[in-house]
Formats: sequence, C-alpha cells, structure tokens
Amino acid sequence: MGVLDHVSEMFDCSHGHKIKKRRQLQTVEIKVKMDCEGCERKVRRSVEGMKGVSSVSLEPKAHKVTVVGYVDPNKVVARMAHRTGKKVELWPYVPYDVVAHPYAAGVYDKKAPSGYVRRADDPGVSQLARASSTEVRYTTAFSDENPAACVLM
Repeated sequence: MGVLDHVSEMFDCSHGHKIKKRRQLQTVEIKVKMDCEGCERKVRRSVEGMKGVSSVSLEPKAHKVTVVGYVDPNKVVARMAHRTGKKVELWPYVPYDVVAHPYAAGVYDKKAPSGYVRRADDPGVSQLARASSTEVRYTTAFSDENPAACVLM
C-alpha cells in the first residue's frame, strides 16, 4: 500500500456511507380490475407520481397496467393496492405460444384474455403440464396433422 492510498483513505468522506445501487429499467405488468374511466384514472394516478416511473399504459379490456421505469415491482403493486383499494397482482398470464401444453390442468384459465394462459411457475403444476411419451403417442394417433392417424373418427 502506497503513501497516496493511505492519504486518500484518511480524507475519504464516504467511509461510513452505503453506496446505493441504481435500479435497472424494468417493465412491470399488473392485473387490476378497471370497470370505468374513473377507475382507469384512479389506477393511472396511483403510480404516475411514484419515483422512478417513466411511463404508465393501461389496457382496460384486459385489466392490465404496464409500468415502465426504475422501480421495484413489489413496491408498485403495494402502492397501487393501497391507493386504489382494489385487488392488485402481478400479471399472471403468458402468451399461448410459450407454453408446451396450454390446456393442461393448472395452466388453462377461462378468465385469461384471449391468446394468454396462466403462468406455471409452480413445479407441481409444470409436472402436470408435461405429458409422457405414451400420452403424446395416443393423442397424436387421432390427430388431424398426423398423416398416418386413425381415420375411423
């Protein structure tokens, strides 16, 4: 350790202070029920003034709010729930094409917007969604896409 290092440590002002990490730019998708324009306005205003929020977009028919900015997703959900008094949760759906078996139990949801199915992060649900080779063999035996399929249907 040199003399300059020793002197710089002596006169360092940030010795006892924490260094804050800067949050990354995130897109937070939230599901909240919006029935009318008043609900939309209330939801938008609940997060617009939040520190770090860059933009807020609403899709009222899908009951979806997208918040873009340097924010913590859990804090956004908590603030929106507190300010609006509504049931708020992170967006629980993924596009239909992403899931291997979208009609499996635990994945298919009647209330999901068109083109979406429920996200299956739970390992028990994903095990149910995974079909075995015998199941695949039986389902493809009667499939219209299979040229060697059974034609008795």
